[in-house]
Amino acid sequence: MLSEAADGVLVHTSAWCRTNAVVVVGDTGVLVVDPGIHESEIGCLADDLQRAGHTVVAGFATHPHWDHLLWHPALGAVDQWATALAADTARRRLANGIDAKRFGIPDDVRLDGLGDDLAGLPAGADRIPWDGPTVRILEHRAHAPGHAALLVDGAGVLVAGDMLSDVFVPMLDLAGAPDPLDDYLAALFLLEAQAGEATVVIPGHGSVGDATALRDRLARDRAYVEALVDGYEPHDARVESPRAGWEFVRSVHDRQLDQLSIPRSAAGDGA
Repeated sequence: MLSEAADGVLVHTSAWCRTNAVVVVGDTGVLVVDPGIHESEIGCLADDLQRAGHTVVAGFATHPHWDHLLWHPALGAVDQWATALAADTARRRLANGIDAKRFGIPDDVRLDGLGDDLAGLPAGADRIPWDGPTVRILEHRAHAPGHAALLVDGAGVLVAGDMLSDVFVPMLDLAGAPDPLDDYLAALFLLEAQAGEATVVIPGHGSVGDATALRDRLARDRAYVEALVDGYEPHDARVESPRAGWEFVRSVHDRQLDQLSIPRSAAGDGA
């Protein structure tokens, strides 16, 4: 079901990892960002938009991970964009298909043609080219190549992609980035500098937050990454006291410690 996050900005949340699809309403149609996850949910999103009298005129993927590249014929054959680097990365990674079992993709997710219609915007593009409210692109290299947060001017909404979550800790791009920790800190600085006055934050996974939540999440994520930079284990409630059903975040956290060769520590160490 669609819910209003701000004037002209709607959210549809999946049961899978609380993934947020975002809809920005324009005069002639809507922009859909990161629709997902189950096929029935994307169908529900399309039905909700149709009932509300909205026509989908454009799509955008915040980054090149499968759960943010999904689309469905029910949403229409429209321009689907990403940053140039994100689109190129998606094409390369999907050239030989995708192993659904390896990535834990639910059986009913539509993977046919995943990313096929995704078009990269010109390198350095800072706006989504559509007939609607100005949607600024804040591109960075945290979490995935070509990752983009979106700032909806006038609505005060920051669409954060896979950052600033209340349920996931910062997830580093440890597979290919030469300096994933600095990349993440630089991205947090960018978001704070360019969107720190936003009044609504919508993460890729988790709860929509207000201005206070945005500031708190920026500070919490910075503290997590800075602890890793300093070589000790962060102590974070998302790991130590996760919400029910989110205990697996511990495995994400532990895997990052292992890849960075950071030892486990007792509570309070490194404070």
